[in-house]
Amino acid sequence: MKNKEVLVREALLGSNAKVAAEVRRALLRKKILGVNLMSSPGSGKTTLLEQIAERLGGGYRLAVIEGDIETERDAARIRAKGIPAWQITTGGACHLEAKMIGRIFPEIPPDLDFLFIENVGNLVCPAAYDLGESLRCVLLSVPEGDDKPKKYPKAFLTADCLVITKSDLLPILPYDLEGVKQEALDINPRLSVFVLSALTGDGLEPFLQYLVRFREKAISPDA
Repeated sequence: MKNKEVLVREALLGSNAKVAAEVRRALLRKKILGVNLMSSPGSGKTTLLEQIAERLGGGYRLAVIEGDIETERDAARIRAKGIPAWQITTGGACHLEAKMIGRIFPEIPPDLDFLFIENVGNLVCPAAYDLGESLRCVLLSVPEGDDKPKKYPKAFLTADCLVITKSDLLPILPYDLEGVKQEALDINPRLSVFVLSALTGDGLEPFLQYLVRFREKAISPDA
């Protein structure tokens, strides 16, 4: 029975991988960079997206897919910034899947530069599911504590970048910033690491430049 369960799970993930590959190809054909944001609840994903909308929205065309168990609150916040947003409510599922993105795909404008996907808030299930993104970022907030990378290694192993958020709280809370960076890099040495505060804007510019450079490389004919 145990072997059968493993085979069934592999088959399900394999199906997800196939849909994700199709979504990624379709986005890149349109020169759209798909960005998957993963984190625990309350890390500041939506606030970061609001800041990205304000700072990149003038020169780049953005859209957002929001994933939550219930409510459209986050999508409403993004729409208030003048950015198209779609809410996926999972009704209890702890992650998004590529087929959910695929269902929305026909509604996505073809002239976008970035499609951000705010995943359901947790560091476990989302790490196992490719959504068709070309860039995966994992967020950690200072109030969460500095012990997360080794507790949830797959989230960091599958990511391209680590964004440590709410850096404005570093002077107030006990937090081993260099220790967190090193622990994450021990798991995945290729991680690009950013420390920022979406509230104050400190450290945001290097991350925005990274997004733009990553898109340029991803859509290049030589990519």
